[in-house]
Amino acid sequence: MKRLKQITALIGVIVLLGLYVSTVVLACIGSDTAMRLLRAAIYATIVLPVLLWAYSLIYKVLKRNYSPEAREELKRLKLGTSDSQADQSETDTDKEQ
Repeated sequence: MKRLKQITALIGVIVLLGLYVSTVVLACIGSDTAMRLLRAAIYATIVLPVLLWAYSLIYKVLKRNYSPEAREELKRLKLGTSDSQADQSETDTDKEQ
């Protein structure tokens, strides 16, 4: 997993560097098409890192807040256990304690 993160980060750095270089090159060219591409490159240069940061933040929050109770609920849903069966098993567990 760590290796995958490193590769993804490297790809992100390469993409951003490409955007920066294209922004400078397009700024030096004076045609109308180059100006439209320049606006797109500047937009992507700003938006892409913000989106990547937001996705990683959401991932960290969801991963941290994924409690054992939520995992049990997902297991019950995957197994097709109905709510009445789940309530019964919780009642049995409470009685044992």
